Amino acid sequence: MQDFSKGAAWMKGRVIPIDEAVISVTDWGLTHSDITYDVVGVWEGAFFRLDAYLERFEASMAALRLDVGMDLATIRQVLHRMVATSGLHHSYCAMVASRGSPIIPGSRDPRDCANHFYAWNVPYIHVIPTEVAERGAHLKIATARRIPPDSVDPRAKNYHWGDFTRGLFEAKEAGFDTTVLLDHAGNLTEGPGFNIFAVKDSAIITPELGCLEGITRRTVLEIAEDLGLPTAIRALPLAEFIEADEVFTATTGGGPVPVVKVDDRHFSNGAPGPVTQQIRADYWQWMMDPRFREEIAYPA
Repeated sequence: MQDFSKGAAWMKGRVIPIDEAVISVTDWGLTHSDITYDVVGVWEGAFFRLDAYLERFEASMAALRLDVGMDLATIRQVLHRMVATSGLHHSYCAMVASRGSPIIPGSRDPRDCANHFYAWNVPYIHVIPTEVAERGAHLKIATARRIPPDSVDPRAKNYHWGDFTRGLFEAKEAGFDTTVLLDHAGNLTEGPGFNIFAVKDSAIITPELGCLEGITRRTVLEIAEDLGLPTAIRALPLAEFIEADEVFTATTGGGPVPVVKVDDRHFSNGAPGPVTQQIRADYWQWMMDPRFREEIAYPA
């Protein structure tokens, strides 16, 4: 009997244990980071906002000129089948489109590659660990600057993490939990796997450029609107960010997470702020809202 306790993968029409999933060493997704993906959360046996994640994945494939020969209805079926087979009721579920290996060996023409789709899911991942989220995260502003969007478009989710990885090394070695990057104009962009928010006089501000248009980011802005809080998507200079009343992150892997320290600046007296706590609480209520859930039919 196959063991899916660590997760599952769908590759070439089959659901297999994740430990058995492999791609070719000549795949441009590996050798050139020529790939796009998206990640949807599964909570209490249901996908959260799956339509939105599928639509963004389709847009990312179009932006990178990837054609995997599957429509969204088929991809949806694959994700359902894979997660149901894994038996995981709380899961981090990825869908991936890769450029693939050149059909003509040695070709440097991306049009000569066989694009392909695969997917995988593992037990639910908290990008910022739950114990850190409870006390509030400590962020370090990276010296590395975010890859410019006219070089790599951050709206098409990608594996170009050289800038993030450099920032993570700096943060971890300095005793911080994670990092956030500026663009070359000195404005906030995003962190490795999360969007960033500032709260000032109960208004919520999040960067416009240099970042993924996150589904959790969208959810946070919708929650804020329901709460009657003003919101803005615009440039967020570092000087303004540092003077915020509260700071928090938002990600599919863990939702909104309070930040209580950025470099040497402490926020909310070193404790999660009230606006962040309200949005975080509402987010987890939304995770159970039937409007946004798509139940998975697990085998009996």
